[in-house]
Amino acid sequence: MLRRSLLAAGAAAALTRPARANEPVDVLLVLAVDVSRSIDEDEARLQREGYRHAVSDQVVVRAIQGGMIGAVGLCYIEWAGIEYQRTVIPWTRIASQRDADQWAATLAEAPRASLSWTSISGGLRASRAALAEAPFEGTRKVIDVSGDGVNNSGPPAEVERDRLVAEGVTINGLPIINDRPTFGRQPPIPLDTYYQEAVVGGVGAFMVVAEDFESFGIAVKRKLIREIAGLDGPMRG
Repeated sequence: MLRRSLLAAGAAAALTRPARANEPVDVLLVLAVDVSRSIDEDEARLQREGYRHAVSDQVVVRAIQGGMIGAVGLCYIEWAGIEYQRTVIPWTRIASQRDADQWAATLAEAPRASLSWTSISGGLRASRAALAEAPFEGTRKVIDVSGDGVNNSGPPAEVERDRLVAEGVTINGLPIINDRPTFGRQPPIPLDTYYQEAVVGGVGAFMVVAEDFESFGIAVKRKLIREIAGLDGPMRG
């Protein structure tokens, strides 16, 4: 336990070193993650583990290193209702397996909140602010939105989506098709259809569907590789 705590502390210290302004990266990627009340503790654990294992996966790291610059900038944001968005891990430059492992260790130790309602528009708004403050110079700007429900708090998701797309940002989606209705109610339309119509947008945008939380990690890995490589393709991956 002590060794794990020391490892996490060291990883956090490494990630909080000041970034050099305008360091180049192949892509600025915001991971915008739903932590609304519809996601219980087991699902939250699977979600976090999915991101941790995907970012530190050797295949993903090789994809990062295979870019023209060989590095990406990552910012990890959690969101719930319109009143709650939190940057869990600020902008971090990932260019090596060590960088990726440190990032994953930091996420493992970060506290998590669970709040009511689902504001995809709030998550997109926070992601837009993060991109504006990024310390790196990215050739592309991408927001990766994952969640298990439709927008039910704040402005419609389309409002923020359209504003970001007009600014040249690509928004990709990772809807989690949970078999449990949100707050006891079925969504008005299938979640993957909703994401395709209201969330995803921009040049080369696509969506990868996680059929449940158990398959989330595989979906995240597939999605990260496509985002890092800048691969266009069908809207639904």
